[in-house]
Amino acid sequence: MSFQDIFKSSFLENISSVSLFDMGIALALAFGIGMFIFLIYKKTFAGVMYSSSFGVTLVALTMISTLVILAVTSNVVLSLGMVGALSIVRFRTAIKEPLDIAFLFWSIAVGIVLAAGMIPLAVLGSVVIGIVLLVFANKKAHLNPYIVVIRCENHDSEIAAMDFLKKQVKRCVVKSKTAQKGAIEINAEVRMKEDNTDFINILSEMNGVNSAVLVSYNGDYMG
Repeated sequence: MSFQDIFKSSFLENISSVSLFDMGIALALAFGIGMFIFLIYKKTFAGVMYSSSFGVTLVALTMISTLVILAVTSNVVLSLGMVGALSIVRFRTAIKEPLDIAFLFWSIAVGIVLAAGMIPLAVLGSVVIGIVLLVFANKKAHLNPYIVVIRCENHDSEIAAMDFLKKQVKRCVVKSKTAQKGAIEINAEVRMKEDNTDFINILSEMNGVNSAVLVSYNGDYMG
């Protein structure tokens, strides 16, 4: 009885279904584009805590996706089994930044496209996506929305403070207002004209203004 008779299947035949040369090229390109995705992620990261492990995950995910699709395209039966196996996998790690989801899908998509043999699409597509992310993620900080919190003593000081604030910023929208005896608090969303924030110092020193606070705002939290 030979070794091939023991397995009673086409296991040994599948060894040569994907050539070593094709595997080497696909994985090398996957690693290169994965590193490119990792660098774009580092350049465009705007969250609170940068995680280097997530960047490494992007590289690994690109290569793993390539490996899986290479196996699937070489065997129809294996592709059906792979779909069933992956359908039971559940990931419970929370994605903190919405942009991280785009990087995850980018890595998976590149791996799939590379394994399908569409190398120009994977390379050129990644370059275009990277440029778009760099352009939009690296826009000037003063164009981002900010929240100004003003605490005033009375109605007159409120009007004076708001008139001054509207002259100093490009856009000002009142989000909330809290009025108590001897105290008025206003939360306003502003878009600044430039990076200079000295107007907050002047605002806090105006008559009837107890304090003025400027905080960055990303739509989900203030900090």
